[in-house]
Amino acid sequence: MRSVPVRARVYILCVALAGVACAVPAVGQRPSWPAVALLAFLYAGCEQLTRCRFVGRRAPRGLGTFFPVLLAGVFLLPPSAAALVAVPGALLARVDRHPRGVRRLWRAAQLALAAWVSAGVYGALDGPAATAAPDFPYVLGPAGAAVLAFSAVLTVLDGGVLVTAERVPARTAWRGLFPRSLAPVTVHGLAGLMMAVLWTSPYGPPAALLVLLPMGVSCWVFAQYHRERAAHQATIRALVQAVDIKDKYTRGHSERVGRASVMIARELGMDDERVEVLRFAGILHDVGKLGVPTRLLRKDGPLTPEERRVIELHPEYGHEMVRGIGFLGEARAAILHHHERIDGSGYPYGLAGPQIPECARVVAVADAFDAMTSTRSYRRARPVEAAVAELTRCAGAQFDPEMVGALARALDRHGWHPEVTADVPDQGAGVPPGPGLPAPAVSRPVAR
Repeated sequence: MRSVPVRARVYILCVALAGVACAVPAVGQRPSWPAVALLAFLYAGCEQLTRCRFVGRRAPRGLGTFFPVLLAGVFLLPPSAAALVAVPGALLARVDRHPRGVRRLWRAAQLALAAWVSAGVYGALDGPAATAAPDFPYVLGPAGAAVLAFSAVLTVLDGGVLVTAERVPARTAWRGLFPRSLAPVTVHGLAGLMMAVLWTSPYGPPAALLVLLPMGVSCWVFAQYHRERAAHQATIRALVQAVDIKDKYTRGHSERVGRASVMIARELGMDDERVEVLRFAGILHDVGKLGVPTRLLRKDGPLTPEERRVIELHPEYGHEMVRGIGFLGEARAAILHHHERIDGSGYPYGLAGPQIPECARVVAVADAFDAMTSTRSYRRARPVEAAVAELTRCAGAQFDPEMVGALARALDRHGWHPEVTADVPDQGAGVPPGPGLPAPAVSRPVAR
């Protein structure tokens, strides 16, 4: 508790007291306690199952809470009773971060307030009568308003805790919170409305419980996808760390190339999925160095032609290493072809112009840019302006002019702030250039 700032403690206490004030009137109103108990039990069980699917890692956004049962309570119960549904599940939910007690209290109070406001809006718009009728087309209006109210309360309270506990500036704390909250609440709200309509129908609560089955299956499928993707990402991190350990000249280089590739991809207007693929391509572009003898990567003198040919095999090694990672998609082509040149003098296949995959042309520019702007043992980093000027001079022969222009525009807009720098011992002058470093002229760069 000591790690929580004083103003955050006060804020959380105020929200908790407000939640209690919302729920206490249920005692005098005498709602259908069996319905309250059943919904509270279902919510607690679903919450436990959802959390258990992501043991050891944070659940994806939108799966942190199983909203259908909560929203079914909003559509079926008076506001104060609806506020009670979330409390047992939130207080018993698995919490991985400290302080656990404070986080449980906060979540219970937040959900109780959201349910209370949402149920109040639903009742004010005569939603319960439409649900019981059931006047289904009409009920969509009150239900939609209740969903918006639920998301709005979550947004307001989340922003407040960011300001008080995380010290996020107030002008940015609420930015983007509402759309991210609204998407899962809307989807789960439809399932909750179906539960409420079936609950009040002649079929009764058993039919309403059937709605949870497809929702549970969907959550399970998404959980499996998330686990598989997390396993792939862990593999990628391990490969990058292995490369950084083996080739000390370029430690941190892979992560920075991934970020520069993302900047280019976004400037070109690529969709989010392709941007993510380009990020992986940049991160993994030099993974093939794991197949290159360490003595060549760390050699202090010029490479012989035979040694150069061995090092130039690293794109093919890398492609073989990642070919089984299905979600990488076209990133595998970038790993294979990021040392090709527009004029056809690159390697491993000597592709030219549009024959080179677009993703490889992106990574080639990002790779060269970071190589020039990173400090190495044999030279200091070049200024960003000088690196962009060199890329522009080599555009059309070594690099794709479109990719160079996109990077230049992105740098003008966002700047370049490398958080990771090469951390290598000083080995003196005369060390050959590192991987991906373009030669000062348009001539073929050293491929180490």
